[in-house]
Amino acid sequence: MDIQLKRKPWYVRYRYYIGLGVLLLILLGYAVVLAWGPRRLHVDKDSVRVAEVMEDNFLEYVDVEGIVSPIQIVKVNAIESGFVERIVADDGAMLEQGDTILILRNPELMRTIIDEEDELHRQQRLYREQEIEMEQKSLTLQQQVLDANYEMSNLDNKRKIAYEEYGMGMKSKAEMELADSEYAYRKRKTSLQMQGLSHDSAMTALRREMLQEDMRRAQTKRDRAVGRKDDLIVRAPVAGQLSFLTVTPGQQVQSGVSIGELKVLTDYKVHVSVNEYYVDRIMSGLPGNINYQDESYPLRVSRVVPEIKDRNFEADLIFTGERPANARIGKSYRVQIELGQPENTVVIPHGDFYNVTNGKWIYLLNEDGTKAVKREIEVGRQNPRQYEVISGLSPGDRVIISGYDKLKDMEEIILR
Repeated sequence: MDIQLKRKPWYVRYRYYIGLGVLLLILLGYAVVLAWGPRRLHVDKDSVRVAEVMEDNFLEYVDVEGIVSPIQIVKVNAIESGFVERIVADDGAMLEQGDTILILRNPELMRTIIDEEDELHRQQRLYREQEIEMEQKSLTLQQQVLDANYEMSNLDNKRKIAYEEYGMGMKSKAEMELADSEYAYRKRKTSLQMQGLSHDSAMTALRREMLQEDMRRAQTKRDRAVGRKDDLIVRAPVAGQLSFLTVTPGQQVQSGVSIGELKVLTDYKVHVSVNEYYVDRIMSGLPGNINYQDESYPLRVSRVVPEIKDRNFEADLIFTGERPANARIGKSYRVQIELGQPENTVVIPHGDFYNVTNGKWIYLLNEDGTKAVKREIEVGRQNPRQYEVISGLSPGDRVIISGYDKLKDMEEIILR
């Protein structure tokens, strides 16, 4: 006789399906939680850099490379053209003001000097000849005046005698009138001779002045030509080190052409190239410094060239105190140019977070340092060491400041 088996409950019969369904629901729920929850990334603590937000003195400054240069560079120019006859000072020589650098030769100038000397001698001879001629003419006129005055004296005596004889009845009135007429004529003639002498004296003085002026001009031209001969010797305009001497013996040099430089080494300046972002903020008088081997050497901006080239502009700084012992032309130092006074504010150290977030947000750690979450912030000024935090963080907060290229813009960072 067959035994009837008891039917198993449905949850027993379908237990495998039920288990599989529950597992699928759990996986689905986990997926939903991951999709709707914050995005997390697990990273190693050693792969990121953590820093503490602090309240500290913030000094805005620019950190650039500076090159030591001479305090002044003076161009050496050839005043007179000519051929290089001899080079006296070599490139790199230390010179005093007035020392000879090179000697030029100019045959055309030597011919000009000879011509000007001949012209001066000609003017001197001409002046002497004209002066003798004018003296002779003046003497002749003076003799004529003297003779006329003598005749006038005789005529005056004759006229007086005629008047006396007329009074005594010895001469007629016609004879007396004739004597008066002759006297008046002679007197007028003598007056004209005196006027001629006066005019001749004025003309003689004018001619003498003109001749003297011609002689002075000839003398000046001759002296100028001889002075140009001195310019064939090129001398150091200031004391310094000769450099970039660009001529060779026998080379023709034109007047006004630069043949080298003199570096004035009485002091140094530091030449820097600064990003155009600071062109409106860097000006003459701003302080700066060089930090070298744990020593600080103060500087001051002496000159700013606001012309932008390759997104940079140039500036010079001079030392206002001691300078590094090993300072020499061409040596480079890190230069900090201060843009204001120190201010007490909230700061965080420099890090690569700024390049990734543009200073809009940062990862803020929890108290035990196991997790970091995004925090919106506002960054203000910056210097090569610090960022100024305007809002979003408080002193004592700990933030991740580097390693952002690995964090992939996650909402939460879990630190292992």
